[in-house]
Amino acid sequence: MLADADTIAAISTAQGEAGIAIIRMSGPASVSIAEKILKSSSKNNNLNNNFKFKSPRVMSLAVLYLNNAPADYVLSVYFKAPSSFTGEDMVELHTHGGSLIAKLCLEELLKHGARLAEPGEFTKRAFLNNKIDLSQAESVLGIIKARSEEALKSAARVLSGELSNKILEIRDEILNIQGSIEIGLDFPEGEEPLINNFELLEQVNKIILNLNNLIADCKTGFLLREGAGVVIAGRPNVGKSSLLNALLNKRRAIVTDIPGTTRDIIEEAIIIDGVYVRLIDTAGLRETDNIIEADGINLAREALNNADVKLWLMDASKEPDAQDLLYLQKFLDLNLDNCVIVLNKSDLEPKVLNLNLNKDLRIINISAKTGYNLDKLKNLIINLIVKDGSLNSGLNVSSKQLEELKSCENNLAEIKEAVVINAGEVIIADLLNSARLSLERVLGIESSEVLLNSIFSRFCVGK
Repeated sequence: MLADADTIAAISTAQGEAGIAIIRMSGPASVSIAEKILKSSSKNNNLNNNFKFKSPRVMSLAVLYLNNAPADYVLSVYFKAPSSFTGEDMVELHTHGGSLIAKLCLEELLKHGARLAEPGEFTKRAFLNNKIDLSQAESVLGIIKARSEEALKSAARVLSGELSNKILEIRDEILNIQGSIEIGLDFPEGEEPLINNFELLEQVNKIILNLNNLIADCKTGFLLREGAGVVIAGRPNVGKSSLLNALLNKRRAIVTDIPGTTRDIIEEAIIIDGVYVRLIDTAGLRETDNIIEADGINLAREALNNADVKLWLMDASKEPDAQDLLYLQKFLDLNLDNCVIVLNKSDLEPKVLNLNLNKDLRIINISAKTGYNLDKLKNLIINLIVKDGSLNSGLNVSSKQLEELKSCENNLAEIKEAVVINAGEVIIADLLNSARLSLERVLGIESSEVLLNSIFSRFCVGK
């Protein structure tokens, strides 16, 4: 438990009218402060009818007094250290859900010795009191900000310790190798080392395999957390805006027969099979002298380069001309792992259904007008987002956490190169140490105060 910790308080529920509002306190004086502003709820209630918590984790009805006058009937409960979220004594007061009564209750707690909590301070105390590690602490933010069912599930998996356990397993394997190498550095010259190059490569390859699987799950979780960007691109008048409207099931983008109608990026969110997806409609790609349209085209190209899934729309009712084929080839020069050629207007007499393209390309016929194959297109988008079908194993992580895992992966790859060129055990030991520290930073085993403040300041007050 934190030494000399003061008692903090905050409103933990959102502002506005609701059934209840929750004010929580954490710290050694939580119980005594709460008892100062509560009175027994008996019918013969008076200022001398003091309230006392009877036992932990039991809800009690009490009368909330503000300025020595009854203000509300509340439910109160306390959690005894260390069996609480923060590891400290905690109290929750459940008032009726008006913003004013909750605010006045908080002010009364502050008058009697509590301090207003900083953003994320409750979760920070849970981390500092070893109730959760840093990855679990960050998953709380993932749960709060989850915008889809699958993102919520992936954050819950991290909070349960799934990410921590996998990282600790890899970290311990690295630590074992590092120990052998460090001991070997102290051996007299000519003595046999504890681990030879063959054994080292074998163990490092095993770690890399496990780490790659973990990174794949984290990449899926990151997409679930942030939302996958799906760009709808193509030549003018192929139905990009119509497809956006059809997928959203509402009129969001203006649709006309005039080329160049869409001149800016239009982004809308949709939930597909529990996955948060950002649909991005772009300007039609063509040569133009119009400055505004040209800016839109540049934005379209930038969006394509950064997209998680790229949809290239073509008009299936018309024969492709030279410009259509030129832009199609430019699209095919992108990473094909997440590219789809979508042949729209397939409700009309199709002309380009049998394009002479690479057989490995993904091609789908749809009609934004009639809805033909839209469900099939949605399924294809989800399959490309999760790629290996690991939706149920996705781990909701931040970009910082993912970068630390990739850094560990890079260090391990450098170890293999160091062994091949016989760089020496000192360099290998340093690389192992860097790889281990990357994993420990994810868990908060090695973390600076600046890093902690940066992480927890993103939380809302009262969490």
